Amino acid sequence: MIDAQRLEALRLLDAYPRRGLTIRRGEGMYLEDDRGRRFLDMMSNYGVSILGHNHPAIVEALTEQLRTLGSLHGSFAGEIRARAAAALLDRCGGGLGKVFFANSGSEANEAALKFAVLATGRKRFVAFRNGFHGKTLGALSATDGDAYRAPFEPLLWQFAFAPYGGAEGLEMIDDRTAGVIVEPIQGEGGVRIPPPFFLAGLAKACAVSGAVLILDEIQTGLGRTGRFLASSAEVPEPDIVTLGKGLAGGVPAGAVLLSERISRAIPRKIHTSTFGGNPLAAAGLLAVLSVLTDDFLQRIECRGRALAERLRAVASDEIVDIRGKGLMIGAEVRSERDAILRLLQRERVLAIPAGPGVVRFLPPYIVEEGQMEDAVRAFEAALAAIRRDREFSAAEGAGCAVS
Repeated sequence: MIDAQRLEALRLLDAYPRRGLTIRRGEGMYLEDDRGRRFLDMMSNYGVSILGHNHPAIVEALTEQLRTLGSLHGSFAGEIRARAAAALLDRCGGGLGKVFFANSGSEANEAALKFAVLATGRKRFVAFRNGFHGKTLGALSATDGDAYRAPFEPLLWQFAFAPYGGAEGLEMIDDRTAGVIVEPIQGEGGVRIPPPFFLAGLAKACAVSGAVLILDEIQTGLGRTGRFLASSAEVPEPDIVTLGKGLAGGVPAGAVLLSERISRAIPRKIHTSTFGGNPLAAAGLLAVLSVLTDDFLQRIECRGRALAERLRAVASDEIVDIRGKGLMIGAEVRSERDAILRLLQRERVLAIPAGPGVVRFLPPYIVEEGQMEDAVRAFEAALAAIRRDREFSAAEGAGCAVS
């Protein structure tokens, strides 16, 4: 048997934090490691596996497509790509008229920023503190924080960063602004929800100034919050929406959805992608859309509300706040966030970090009541263990005898 962790350490660039697990397979809500242990997946592979693992609709669609045609450049027409684009636009509505397919969310944001420049002839942008839009150079330029940016500065164009959810961002938008890029809920930044009408205010300010509003729905889109697009209630007719993560059921994919007004400004050949909209991704996209019916989205909203209520019911002074929408929930803790994640993993529950001090729960949409209860019990046990360790350390520091 191959020691995957050792071999990866020898041969792969050490670019990722290590969880100390070798995952062999997945089924439904569970991942199984090389020792046969099952872990409850409350993170969807960072929001990608939105329908869980080995979902029959996705497996069937990808298998059938792979037997027919797995790759096709965009210079050729492809029936399944055309169907996927039409279905995605129909599902989003709101005057969006064209799709550009990419390979990831970060690439979708790269394209969206370029499209905003082409549509306006301007090169100034407004973005937001604690925002995250990707690590490629354009997307990184729109991402706040020195942790990712500092080694690569100066970056592209000119980005001004405003406090998320406040009025200051509105005041920055003027006739020199190419675009405003914003997450309807900040994910990596700590599951931060803006106040009501924040997105609507940005849309109005962009319309007045001629700037392009880019709604980064890479984490919040595709039903994560209980709406197909989290922004749709406040921005019913967007300029640009970017999607990624679970768009194609686990196959790498991204998409930029553009209004007709914006799409008319994009010349042919200015931005293309060899693998964008390949038949395999298109098949996965159609399979995902077939599952995400209105009734299914209602289920996501109900499950998310139930999970948040259970987390809020946990009696622990380690918890600062529980926030989120749908099945995108952040538990802000006083300290020891990474230790809590390790303890959850020891309890066979997988979650991920978000911002400083936030445990993020992004479960697949198929999560059941009993699985949410298991996750909350594990979280409660992890918090209790953190408190016991702190009390033990304090007692030792005070010179007390501890039995």
